[in-house]
Amino acid sequence: MDLKSRIRTIPDWPVAGIQFRDITTLLQDPEAFRHVCRCFAERYRDVGLDKIAAIDARGFIFGGVLAHELNLGLVPVRKSGKLPADTVSADYALEYGNNSVEIHCDAVARGERVLIVDDLIATGGTAQAAARLVQQLGGEVHELAFVVELPDLGGRQALAGYSVFSLVSFAGD
Repeated sequence: MDLKSRIRTIPDWPVAGIQFRDITTLLQDPEAFRHVCRCFAERYRDVGLDKIAAIDARGFIFGGVLAHELNLGLVPVRKSGKLPADTVSADYALEYGNNSVEIHCDAVARGERVLIVDDLIATGGTAQAAARLVQQLGGEVHELAFVVELPDLGGRQALAGYSVFSLVSFAGD
């Protein structure tokens, strides 16, 4: 399936010079949405995962479906100040600013194998912060999975040492 054609590009959003890859058009297409979820489920069905860590906010969409399909727990990786219990946090830089993410201190147990899921990898900062949080709690990052990859922004290189998987790439676009 040609997923790339189902992802809309919004020029100069949220700031000038950014080509925003909008997956809402993919989500509105039931065939494309099912295809993405099926691809992820098939890839991760028998690899011995314990948890899915989904990155705020669009990662929740795919992470929730995948956790349900694979009968695994879901760990929300949230922007700071959104989780009610004790948390650990990590700062990161993204292509147009800075932020931090956090997870609950009891979200991942020592030795658990965790898949980290998000909609898009650009510079890799958010995913790298999520991976650090999983590891800080004693978990093992199995892989980082994305629907969209923007390879020109160096995210895969920023995640050197981790296995990275993406379904569609917008190289040079």
